Amino acid sequence: MTSDEYCREIEAYLCRKNDGHLIRIVGPSFERVCGWAGQGIPFKVACRGIDRYFERYYEKGPRRRPVQVDFCEADVLDAFDAWRRAVGVRLPDANMTDEAAGKRPRRSLPDHLKRVLECITGRLAAGAAPAPALRRTLEAIADEVSSFGDLRGPIRGEARDRLRARLGELDRMMLEAARNEADRGVLETLRREASDELAPFRERMSPEMYGQTLETAVSRLLRDHERLPTLTFD
Repeated sequence: MTSDEYCREIEAYLCRKNDGHLIRIVGPSFERVCGWAGQGIPFKVACRGIDRYFERYYEKGPRRRPVQVDFCEADVLDAFDAWRRAVGVRLPDANMTDEAAGKRPRRSLPDHLKRVLECITGRLAAGAAPAPALRRTLEAIADEVSSFGDLRGPIRGEARDRLRARLGELDRMMLEAARNEADRGVLETLRREASDELAPFRERMSPEMYGQTLETAVSRLLRDHERLPTLTFD
């Protein structure tokens, strides 16, 4: 996708989000979106950032005017930062980006555990039920995460480190169950999508690093596809 094609796709997506109201991306806005393409921000990641802005916009009540693409940039960059962290893509200015990300407010560990339980409960109650083995895994994880609430007082030091390590193990167990139960055609589609997302960065990676990053990207897409929570806590 060229920068011009990327902009037109973003323009079409923004039009759909604005209920068909056409918002042309021209002038400084065009240069801004071309900058997203130049950074290698995958189209779907940019769309997730736009979605985030619209979610907050809807929470404020009825919309009064169409959303301009410029309003979405902070959310698009934040979504890209979250994506590269999840997938493992390192950028030349990664230290600067990490420093900026470190200044953002973070969810507390109790809030994170509460959110995980809400996500799992919602997934188990969804109309499209997960496959049997994945359902059993999610139920077991929910039981264990619920038991963490019995821990008394602030969770600090070694207890916190052990809990974080266990959350990482549970996350890997959940994704492994999801992969084992996933349809082969779905996995192939996700692999192609992951390959497209990583295309701008492939030349910067060794074959070994690219292979590892690709598998991580597939897992992230599978997580989204199955509507699974992120259990790990940093």
